[in-house]
Amino acid sequence: MMTRRQVLASFAVACAARAAQDQETVFRVDVRLVRILATVKTNSGELVGNLQKEDFSIFDNGVPQEIAVFEHHTEQPLSIAILIDTSSSTGIELRYEVQSVTRFLRALFASGNPQDAVELYSFDADTTLLVPFTRRLDRLERELKGLKGSGGTSLYDAVCFAAESLQQREGRHVLVVITDGGDTTSAKTFHQALEAAQMADAVIYPILVMPITNDPGRNIGGENALTLMAQNTGGRVFAPSLGPALDQAFTEILRDLRTQYLIGYYPKDVPPSKDRFHRIQIKVNRPDLRVLARSGYYETSEENRGWKPVREE
Repeated sequence: MMTRRQVLASFAVACAARAAQDQETVFRVDVRLVRILATVKTNSGELVGNLQKEDFSIFDNGVPQEIAVFEHHTEQPLSIAILIDTSSSTGIELRYEVQSVTRFLRALFASGNPQDAVELYSFDADTTLLVPFTRRLDRLERELKGLKGSGGTSLYDAVCFAAESLQQREGRHVLVVITDGGDTTSAKTFHQALEAAQMADAVIYPILVMPITNDPGRNIGGENALTLMAQNTGGRVFAPSLGPALDQAFTEILRDLRTQYLIGYYPKDVPPSKDRFHRIQIKVNRPDLRVLARSGYYETSEENRGWKPVREE
């Protein structure tokens, strides 16, 4: 049997617990590590690869976060999906594109992580996986030489297919899209393609090869869509002419990939977004520098179920 003192002590504990429950509600959740690939440049466009963890600040929906993972010049393996537009409008430039992609692959495999791998897609009205992830340059070159143009342009479908494949891979995820314009035949929409890339933590580098440079012959809407994809995933868009300028675009992409920072954090005290999308802001402590990184991430269904208000003592 409990003594009078024990009864009073139990009552006091119960009162304290009730008081704790009446305090202000805060949001907490255990979620996956959010990984961000960031490229830092000066205002003149020069790459900056010598910053430290203390130089960065990160915000999730405006809430400051603690950086849990930081690597500069990260050596995590690259998984690169290369998507080549083979629609009927590509014409003669397809041959030059194949030559530049081949040189890019040779440079990629000649240095970097020995686990770097590439998969190759072509897309017209349909999307075709030509080569799954591999380091076999001979197999990639053989498929590249066999490409021919035909049909419409299902760009958004191709991005969705490739993003789903990338999502299963470890390390860094990159999409290189080589095209001459916008989408004409996809079942997927621009927003679905962008969400798929965000869910895969993929950086998109569109290369717009435009033999027609005057406005009446260009797909301005398609170009703007690809620019938004690049901006929202931390990549950048290129619009080279054929020949040396196309080679230079691939050289700059490779340089970016070799100078990336990997930044990771576990979201803390951030309430869920109504649209499932969390907006990320990364800042550096130098006003002369700018950061290229994805604009945010989508909560998974598991994370949505995990969000719940808890009482903080």
